[in-house]
Amino acid sequence: MDKRDLHARPVRARRRLRLLLASGAAAFTLTAGLATPLNPAPQQAQAKDDKSTLTVAVAQSVDSLSPFVAQRLISTSVHRLMYDFLTNYDAETGKAIPGLATEWKTSKDKLTWTYKIRDNSKWSDGKQATAEDAAWTYNQLMTKEGSALQNANFVANFKKVTAPSPTELVVELKKPQATMTALDIPIVPKHLWEKEGDLAKFNNDKKFPIVGNGPFVVTDYKVDSYVKLKANKDFWRGAPKFDELVFRYYKDQDAAVAALRKGEVSFVAGSPSLTPAQAASLKKTDDIKVNDAPGRRFFAIAVNPGARTQDGEKFGDGHPSLHDQKVRQALFTSVDRKTIIDKVFQGYAEEGAGYIPPRFKDYFWKPGADQEMSYDPKKAAQLLDDAGYKKNGDGKRVGKDGKPLEYRMLCHATDPNDKAIGKYLKEWWGDLGIGLKVDCMDNVTDPWYAGEYDLAFDGWSVNPDPDFVLGIHTCAALPAKPKETASTDNFICDKKFDDLYQQQLAEYDPAKRADIVKEMQSQLYDSGYMNVMAYPNAVEAYRTDQIKSITTMPKSAGNIYGQDGYWSWWSAVPADGSESSGDSGGSSTGVVVGIVVAAVVLAGGGFLIARRRRSTAEERE
Repeated sequence: MDKRDLHARPVRARRRLRLLLASGAAAFTLTAGLATPLNPAPQQAQAKDDKSTLTVAVAQSVDSLSPFVAQRLISTSVHRLMYDFLTNYDAETGKAIPGLATEWKTSKDKLTWTYKIRDNSKWSDGKQATAEDAAWTYNQLMTKEGSALQNANFVANFKKVTAPSPTELVVELKKPQATMTALDIPIVPKHLWEKEGDLAKFNNDKKFPIVGNGPFVVTDYKVDSYVKLKANKDFWRGAPKFDELVFRYYKDQDAAVAALRKGEVSFVAGSPSLTPAQAASLKKTDDIKVNDAPGRRFFAIAVNPGARTQDGEKFGDGHPSLHDQKVRQALFTSVDRKTIIDKVFQGYAEEGAGYIPPRFKDYFWKPGADQEMSYDPKKAAQLLDDAGYKKNGDGKRVGKDGKPLEYRMLCHATDPNDKAIGKYLKEWWGDLGIGLKVDCMDNVTDPWYAGEYDLAFDGWSVNPDPDFVLGIHTCAALPAKPKETASTDNFICDKKFDDLYQQQLAEYDPAKRADIVKEMQSQLYDSGYMNVMAYPNAVEAYRTDQIKSITTMPKSAGNIYGQDGYWSWWSAVPADGSESSGDSGGSSTGVVVGIVVAAVVLAGGGFLIARRRRSTAEERE
């Protein structure tokens, strides 16, 4: 599905505050706000030529400019540039840092969170951004049907949200929630959005420029073509270096690469990565740098376990044989992950296992030797025999009804990996006596939500906090009505998984929470609903004669496109420009100084003061 092309959510940033709990008593926790931002050094007026515009070629089109309904990675990436969030991620450490909120604290029982809202953030129409904007946004998600398609998990546990003053936001919870600095929700201006009617249908694309308070302001948008943004000169963290940022949609990735060679675009993000052949070729090209780093995505096969609504109404036409765990495990036991890594990704990926990529080492899990479903065609055949699907005289697997096993698999037409792996699957499963039709299409969204598929190529961008990507497999994520858009990935609903999800959500101890998350991955692996085949590298490229420097995340070896923040595009320096003093852009503290360097925790009523080192220009990539 396009949303699996793949969210993450960049990017959905899950910011995790590691609370320190004193023995026998919960600790109040407060993160100090950043010092007053420096005014960036005045930049000389640039001529309006190509060098003041950063054009990004993307393989995905925007589905909506409304953060209430958008699902695709490109859309959520643009929202991160348009609107500020309560907190952000440090580009170097991935830890939660101030965003629109400069400070936060929790009550002793961890049921009330109070955020201090900065007083130097303005909407691009000149009005002050306040706690009331945040409270209004959260209340819409909590109360308006159809407004929380992708953010429902953040507010499902909210009891009440208020703004006692312009600089104070209070969130009351039903029970403790460990993701309260990981609320990946773009905050919109109440004074404009409250005039709109049905938020489930409003796409936020009727009036330009679109009012926001992020590092960029959207000035124009054309469906299936482009999104144009201009630098927000009044952004509290400092203005971006490029005057304009353009995301241009290319249905054909080879065409995007050709545009990069010609200098028509500055950066190519791939779909979501460049192919090995494209990367190898571009590495030999003058004025082009290829960024190859461990990715934040997984590439998987998803099974349709039987589409259903939250109240149990069944719909769709998924193959009933896939309700059998033995059949699902047989399919996955006949997938040779090593061949996929070597032949399809050609080394630009790691072999898949658990649901969380190894980049996030705290939560990364892989099965032991006794649990692993490694490539074993004989074992796969035995599992099918045991499930009652034996071969007939023609070598076809048939059920008790005599009908042969034949599956339909959803494939993204724009992703060459889907097509290549599909050929291998047809061969491997064909040897087992199973037929496979790989349906590669431009729009897989409609059949996916309708439950009209058997298997599908799937994948998500995972964030530092795993809550969102785990939440899409809970019963609460199922649609309310048949074929309705929902946050579910592939209709999984399992009570044990749900119980574990609630446990990790309420667990503030980082190590204990990580153990629960690993147990969830183990259960998901055994179920056979998701077969994670690979963790693709982030392989992307940009022109060094257009971009002098740009920040990856993490800085040591990370991605540029689809970050858990806006560091790449905010920090990018034109090749003919220079960095303003004190503004390195790569770290959370890029344009701020005077941040303290100590931590104090007082049990029951103290504060945790976070001090962060100011980054330097040398730290950039």
